[in-house]
Amino acid sequence: MMLRTLVFLLAFGGVLRAQDAYKSPYTVKFSFPEEELIGDLLKGPRSDWKDHATVPFREWGNPANQKRWGYWGPSIKHLGPPAGLARKSPQWSRERVIATAMRYIGYSYQHHHVPDWEPPADWPRDPEQKTPVGKGVDCSNFTGFAYNLALGILPSTGIRQQSEMTEAEGPGPGRRVPVKRVELPKRYEDFPNDLQTGDLLFVKSTKGNVSHVVLWVGQIGESPDGLPLILDSTGTGAKDSNGVTIPDGVHLRPFKRSVWYFTQASHVLRIIPEDAR
Repeated sequence: MMLRTLVFLLAFGGVLRAQDAYKSPYTVKFSFPEEELIGDLLKGPRSDWKDHATVPFREWGNPANQKRWGYWGPSIKHLGPPAGLARKSPQWSRERVIATAMRYIGYSYQHHHVPDWEPPADWPRDPEQKTPVGKGVDCSNFTGFAYNLALGILPSTGIRQQSEMTEAEGPGPGRRVPVKRVELPKRYEDFPNDLQTGDLLFVKSTKGNVSHVVLWVGQIGESPDGLPLILDSTGTGAKDSNGVTIPDGVHLRPFKRSVWYFTQASHVLRIIPEDAR
């Protein structure tokens, strides 16, 4: 039986801010119905953003936590696996990670663990922050948060630790899942065939150290010029297929031959293997 196709547009989620005037040319076509893929994220306990941290929401703005948290805010609460995960296919798991991550499109780039953390006005400020303080998340906290909310798998959220993982916590607390390192394809043209939806692609700085991570969207991504797509949280600067600058924060972005996602690519980590069940 052929599964109903569902297309999620960029308006899928995100925070209403000035940057949301941006209209992306990119979409993602999923092979599972919305209710089957992320129904529990739309209603029920998993949908409550106030329950995504290790401390109760009432404690998020407690001045006593300023020194301990700084601008990073509360840590990510490790969730259990979604109902029926053991019976789901690897492709369902991969698409669920992307669908979950897309709910945060429009959130800005912030050094936060939890995307919905919004520091009170009198809290410490990140000296490197170039955009207004608000809800948001950085690259490796974004990938860790997405996997946790989607599958109950919580990778290390520090960029260096995440890039060196050989296993990750989950699904759910007290369990661990192996993480496979995938060497980069030799040619740009081979990336779409060699990488899988949901893979973590790590990118190096000009100094040679791993400094960024993105989610590979893969075959379910749709671009007007046929370019592969990635999903990440980063600063502004990348241009879309229409030549328009993509705002900072969480967005679908093109994987072009000329940009650092490819030219500075380091390696790939695969959390969902081909034979996962």
